[in-house]
Amino acid sequence: MSRPEKIYRRFVASTRGVAAIEFAMILPVLCVLFLASFDGGRAIATYMKVRSATYALAAITNQYTTIASTDMAAILGATSQIMAPYNSATPAVKVSQITISNTGTAKIEWSAAAGTTARAVGSAMTLPSALSVNGSYLIFAEVSYTYTPMFGYFGSGGITFSDNLYVTPRSVSCIVYTPQSSSC
Repeated sequence: MSRPEKIYRRFVASTRGVAAIEFAMILPVLCVLFLASFDGGRAIATYMKVRSATYALAAITNQYTTIASTDMAAILGATSQIMAPYNSATPAVKVSQITISNTGTAKIEWSAAAGTTARAVGSAMTLPSALSVNGSYLIFAEVSYTYTPMFGYFGSGGITFSDNLYVTPRSVSCIVYTPQSSSC
């Protein structure tokens, strides 16, 4: 047997360093999984913040009997505080009061927004059938936030999380928002 054949056979039969080679092959996959799970965890936490902000927006708004412009600015601004520390971009926040006529037609009575456009006063709304009670009012809170992953394993451009919630006014049948409505 020639010298090159002996070296070749010895090389093929050798098992030293196999673990290091296997580890070197699997390390990039493990790194990607780690970074993706880190981004995934942050995405879930951000979504939970969006849900909390929506609930807070609805819960704060439905406690008022009359809302002035300064009160509305504070209410809408509270959602940014709830989103902390995920507030690198302002969330899009809308709160509206929906009036349901005695014939069952739902329309926007007033609407306010931060970081987006408010709903048009008088525009029609389609409600879930369980919430459509003739002659009543609902508060409709909406929050939308674009989450940008740190490592980009979920794609580029970010993920938009949004949530909405219907509640009834707590103390009165309807809430007056002075810049847009004088009475209900």
